[in-house]
Amino acid sequence: MNSPDKNVNELCDEFVHRSQKGFTKYGVTTERDDLSLEDWIQHLKEELMDSCVYIHRIQKELMRVKDDLK
Repeated sequence: MNSPDKNVNELCDEFVHRSQKGFTKYGVTTERDDLSLEDWIQHLKEELMDSCVYIHRIQKELMRVKDDLK
């Protein structure tokens, strides 16, 4: 992929790397057909829950840094 936007290209590279890493680790892709829609929804929910934890952790760190600068 070659976008005029360097950030888009970097993100695409990350997607490919993550896909390769996941396939190496789990031996399947998202093209697998052994999961139901409910299973896919559960996987998504768990990923989003993790992302909320990451956001919370980053917010706390930003608040700490901001307080340290005062």
